[in-house]
Amino acid sequence: MTSMPHLLIVDDDRDILTLLTGFLQKHHYHVSIAEDGDAMFSLLKRETVDLIILDIMLRKEDGFSLCTRLRASSQIPVIMLSAMADHTDRVVGLEIGADDYLTKPFDQRELLARVKAVLRRTSERLTAVETPTRPLLHFGGWKLDVARRELRSADNSLVMLSGGEFDLLLSFVEHPQRVLTRDQLMDLARGSMHAAYDRSIDVQVSRLRHKLEDDPKNPALIRTVRNGGYIFSETVKRS
Repeated sequence: MTSMPHLLIVDDDRDILTLLTGFLQKHHYHVSIAEDGDAMFSLLKRETVDLIILDIMLRKEDGFSLCTRLRASSQIPVIMLSAMADHTDRVVGLEIGADDYLTKPFDQRELLARVKAVLRRTSERLTAVETPTRPLLHFGGWKLDVARRELRSADNSLVMLSGGEFDLLLSFVEHPQRVLTRDQLMDLARGSMHAAYDRSIDVQVSRLRHKLEDDPKNPALIRTVRNGGYIFSETVKRS
């Protein structure tokens, strides 16, 4: 992270771009703007961006589609903006890998607080990567590299995880064969999605199951405990 984090705002409303750019610059952020996906990906090829503020309702390709494309190759944190207060949009945003979600209209100070929180978590992840003593955790043919924040399959293929997914999986792997409530999981995962939506844990568990389980509808690795929460059933070894 640089002393002045680089934010990219993607929105096709020029009034909002002007307003947010001025506000965030006053709070010591370097701000770039893009009005559509083409401009966003073009800038990402040229510059390093620390966080993307991405509007859902774009005239061309929508924010959901752009976030999905981004997550195929990048873990740059994303805060999604939407004029819709529908909980379905919030769930979809989490499912495709957004780090936070904010409904318009919003107080600029709330956006600033969300930006600071997401960047702080990102900084913590980078610090963990620089720490060589963090272990490798093995379970059911999978390997979780805590220092590099990477998950690899039995054939050593890299599995892309969002920051929230990694934090949740690490919470499970560090507490195997133990029932964990949703509140405990939110605390263990440092509350990375708590502010965004109450069902964030269920959404992230569903995403992890689709990446880890042979049959996500009948999970064997991360099992649901009725009226309890979840349990990570596999044995974990460290190296």
